[in-house]
Amino acid sequence: MRRPGVISVLLGALQTLLIAGLLSGCARPVEPGVTELVFASPYSPNHPFSKADQEWMAFVEKRSEGRLKIKPVWSGALLSSDMSMEELRHGVADIGLITPIYVRGGTHLIRIQSGFYQGADSVESQVALYRCIDAANPQVGRELAGLKVLAVQGGTLPGLITVNRPVRSLADIKGLRIRAPTELLSVLDSLGADPVNMPMGEVYSAMAKGVIDGVIAPEDTFKSLHFAEISKHFYQIAVPRGAYPARAMSAKRWNTLAAQDRAVLEEGIAVWEAALARQVRAAVDKGKDEAAAYKVTFNPATTADQQRFDAIYLRDSQANARGLSAFGIDGEAAFQSARTAVQGRDRISCGSGT
Repeated sequence: MRRPGVISVLLGALQTLLIAGLLSGCARPVEPGVTELVFASPYSPNHPFSKADQEWMAFVEKRSEGRLKIKPVWSGALLSSDMSMEELRHGVADIGLITPIYVRGGTHLIRIQSGFYQGADSVESQVALYRCIDAANPQVGRELAGLKVLAVQGGTLPGLITVNRPVRSLADIKGLRIRAPTELLSVLDSLGADPVNMPMGEVYSAMAKGVIDGVIAPEDTFKSLHFAEISKHFYQIAVPRGAYPARAMSAKRWNTLAAQDRAVLEEGIAVWEAALARQVRAAVDKGKDEAAAYKVTFNPATTADQQRFDAIYLRDSQANARGLSAFGIDGEAAFQSARTAVQGRDRISCGSGT
């Protein structure tokens, strides 16, 4: 029996490869001694993530003394949101933005581990905790086979944005259809909501059309994704969020580079992650200003509701981890490695260092 969606996936991949071929055919010849690397992102060049990407590009070109040139392709013209990892493995682009937490299959632990981050509030703590989880659990590397990770990304803590219905307590969530990441689906279900998962790029349209009532998202999205235009309320429940590998390169392409060029890209990992953290924080301030301009109401969560939410989150994170046994993955061990690494609020230690 033919599996649903296989033809559409294959046609999409073929279309992407044709676009890549056309782009390469139209490109100017690369100067002798220069290696050009194509970077692809689903975001426009003005998005905060893209601004961080551009900081990294400038670093790479300067640090390599012009040996490496980065050619950006923006706005999803080359990589898709849900197949970017596979497309990179097959050389559609050299480097790209990846979202393994939204990939349809093959990244079971990476998706679930994003729910292990209670106590890691800052971007830096989230990135550090991801590295602890990665180091303690070889399954993470197996799920990233064929890729060289060039940046891990965290973010500011989200809350709940709603279109029309104000949420002032956890009880008000009942009955709302809310877009949320995988690790929060069971949490919201426990609170009586109707949670769904979809790429963030589809959320604006879904809220505008009334398909969903709201979204778990940080304040920067009021401006970066224009949510202030279509929403009226923000419930300030502090939702833990995880880090994940967000920029990667085809391992095949990586292996073709000279050692000195690989060294530049290795050094660029810290540069890229710092730029992402900086842009994320700046975007939050702009998002708050945008929300104020559109008169979005901000409703704080009570201490009791926050504690209840945190308890449900931790309980369900562990249950989700145990569920990975269905795929032959020791998710419980991964969960415990994360909880052991969190020594206190924003204090992360893998055991050999902080």
